[in-house]
Amino acid sequence: MSARVQNHITGRLSLRPPQAESLAKLKQALDAAPKLLEHGKDVATVLATLKAEFPTLEDFERDFPSLCFALATGVGKTRLMGAFVAYLHLAHGINNFFVLAPNLTIYNKLITDFTPNTSKYVFKGIGEFAINSPRVITGDNYDQQTPSTGELFSEVRINIFNISKVNSEVRGGKEPRIKRMREVLGDSYFNYLANLPDLVLLMDESHRYRASAGVRAINELKPLFGLELTATPFVESSRGPVPFRNVVMDYPLARAMEDGFVKEPAVVTQRNFKASDHTLEEVEKIKLEDGVRLHESTKVELMTYARENGVQQVKPFMLVIARDTSHAGQLLALLESPAFYEGRYAGKVIQVDSSRRGAEEEAMITRLLAVESLEEPTEIVIHVNMLKEGWDVTNLYTIVPLRAANARTLIEQSIGRGLRLPYGKRTGVAAVDRLNIVAHDKFQEIIDEANRGDSPIRLQQVILDAPTASDNKVSVQVDSDAAYRLGLTDDAPALNPAASAAANGGAVTPTLAPVFTTDAEKQAARMVMEVIDQYEIRCALAPTRSALLKPELQSALLAEVTERMRPLQGQLLAGVDESAPALDLSAVVAKTTEIVVQQSIDIPRIAVVPKGEVTTGFQPFTLDVSQLHLQPGSREIVGQMLRSNEQFTLAAEIGLKEQRPEDYLVHTLVDFDDIDYFTHADLLYDLAGQMVKHLQSYLSEADALNVLDGQRKTIAREIHAQMIAHFFEKATEYEVQISRGFTELKPCNYTATAGQAPRHFRETVEEVGRIKQMLFGGFTRCLYPLQKFDSDTERRFAVILERDALKWFKPAKGQFQVYYKLGTEQPEYIPDFVAETDAVIFMVETKARNDLKTDEVKAKAAAALQWCRHASGYAKRVGGKPWKYLLVPHDEVTESKQLADFSRFEITG
Repeated sequence: MSARVQNHITGRLSLRPPQAESLAKLKQALDAAPKLLEHGKDVATVLATLKAEFPTLEDFERDFPSLCFALATGVGKTRLMGAFVAYLHLAHGINNFFVLAPNLTIYNKLITDFTPNTSKYVFKGIGEFAINSPRVITGDNYDQQTPSTGELFSEVRINIFNISKVNSEVRGGKEPRIKRMREVLGDSYFNYLANLPDLVLLMDESHRYRASAGVRAINELKPLFGLELTATPFVESSRGPVPFRNVVMDYPLARAMEDGFVKEPAVVTQRNFKASDHTLEEVEKIKLEDGVRLHESTKVELMTYARENGVQQVKPFMLVIARDTSHAGQLLALLESPAFYEGRYAGKVIQVDSSRRGAEEEAMITRLLAVESLEEPTEIVIHVNMLKEGWDVTNLYTIVPLRAANARTLIEQSIGRGLRLPYGKRTGVAAVDRLNIVAHDKFQEIIDEANRGDSPIRLQQVILDAPTASDNKVSVQVDSDAAYRLGLTDDAPALNPAASAAANGGAVTPTLAPVFTTDAEKQAARMVMEVIDQYEIRCALAPTRSALLKPELQSALLAEVTERMRPLQGQLLAGVDESAPALDLSAVVAKTTEIVVQQSIDIPRIAVVPKGEVTTGFQPFTLDVSQLHLQPGSREIVGQMLRSNEQFTLAAEIGLKEQRPEDYLVHTLVDFDDIDYFTHADLLYDLAGQMVKHLQSYLSEADALNVLDGQRKTIAREIHAQMIAHFFEKATEYEVQISRGFTELKPCNYTATAGQAPRHFRETVEEVGRIKQMLFGGFTRCLYPLQKFDSDTERRFAVILERDALKWFKPAKGQFQVYYKLGTEQPEYIPDFVAETDAVIFMVETKARNDLKTDEVKAKAAAALQWCRHASGYAKRVGGKPWKYLLVPHDEVTESKQLADFSRFEITG
């Protein structure tokens, strides 16, 4: 029962692996020591039992059992508290919880997160709480409660209190307000809670108040047990940090970074920077200027990423750590002054410290809480010491510490607030996944500290060159060449004429003037483009773009454009020179269609859908057990006679023995949501049998049973992971559906250096490592005026395409909508090039030779090959050109070759 509840909650709340592991450890503790759920238990006996389960547990450190779950900042401790509450209620019928927050910020955050219909509601997905949601009782409304009303419905009650407020109330030996008499209850609310049979205590950020007087008062609640959550499981003392002794789950920052749940912190300095060459004021100014350089670069990277991936844009901000409130005020004046980047940040800086009062403080807090909003202008936050736990933002990307501190303190205090990822996971884009700490004067110290054996992290290094004009980044959107030819978009950035001529043998690439120049013509051409887009889905009428040139379709286009233009005629004619020639709509339709057909390659939209009866399941296969060499665990009990000192042992015994060894694994495998016992029973017993046979090949029968019993979950997860690779979907038949005969070319979004002219594509790149930062132009056969290359191999391949292809381009994300299977994921495949020749259309991928055999490259090739086959079948029916997929080793790309020479790299199956 409890295992099913655990799996149910893990799935419904989409728990991350460390959260799921924590929930599993709670279940493990309750399974091993069920007395935890009872009052009057022998705490010492329970401790002894749990110490055998958890090697890191030494002592509860309280009068009642208390277990600490240490999870790194940004992994999700509040969501884990919700999982704990849901599990304890659904699996063990516990209804009463007391949640402690360390300060007002976290107190308010917890109330919000435990309240239904809020953005981060912790029980979202738990159906049992959808109708009868838990009642949230707070330190502000507890005296208005009538606790008896919920008993009939087994209502869950979550009491949330701020320990700092309790601490202030107990000064001088006073009783906290919660202990005062209440007539409604006939007792104090505190005593009411203490008399509940099922109260569980949850302590958020417990390191902040472990030994406080308020906690000593709370101890009198006599809970069944406590669950502590913190990112720093130690208490500071004059002798250094004192570790918690009740940790059962330790997921430190280094693991969170390695697993990709938080940003990667990087320490930043300027190349060849010597702090001794500058005054303190100069060092601060340089650090601030470089912080802004990073901030602006990150802003553009985030904008480009959002455009490319169709996700919500993230507005980054920079955090400046000041020495004191006076220093913070000076920094505010500097950052908003005309002397600092020409006053660019006036009105975009807030000072957060204790110097604000009344309306000023309220306005400061309002702006601070809204700093993630795109509408809120703040880009720089200056603080002294007010931003601690509970201020959870995902858009902090640059930190400039200006307060004197040692390296370890700088690391730990600086990064805590900036680790959360805006999209919940790493994107693979370094700038989007990185937190920058600008520390010119402490760079080497921080590196040395980070490389210590006991460092909580391993920092990346970023070395900045001296400031140059190329530091400013811009996000560039490049429309298709057809849009430029028609005059429907601004001109693309021009190439440097001299460099372009030098790279092109002295010839200057001609720039074709737009065919339409008047507003009326451009408006009409834009309307023609919109109507053409509608024909994408009319495959019967227009199977290809060239069909649009047929007289009957030209007439249909003209009629539809005329109808759409009629409401705009008055606007277009207002203020027009009467001597100017009248708009020839027929000519605009014809010319626009001609250019669209010339400046495009027909890319159909293909979907393969099953028909008839569809079945899914897992193919039989042979388990890979080569890496599995599990060993039995020692669970012997050792006793010693008090009088004779003679020792005795009791051997480990399996608690509930299954009828046959395979059952240990089968009964665990059926807990996975995608495994149905009745459908997969034969396969499950086959796989379990293979595993049992493997274990018995190197273990005795008793030891094999020990492993199967004690490590069944580990083995089941491994078997399930291998089953995923053999998942199948079968249908009576499959149908290839062509929903669009052709698709509009999507705009490309690039990050580029502001003010830097694009290079000619023939220009030799000296620093090939920086090629991803460059834009290239000068094309005559490319369907975009500008392109970006990931490697010099791609640039050289473009040179070949310019010479041998009729037309070509590098596709933007979402152009093909081809997806490949990689483990349990299905990422989108974006080929490097598409090129059309007289006889064929090539889809091309250039890859490093040693990467050609990787699983990812093979999976991409398989998906691309299937797409090309279906596209070729459609082209054959409508008179188009066949598609072929080329996978080209990088060392084969030389300008001496012709495009036809690469046909030998065609993937055919």
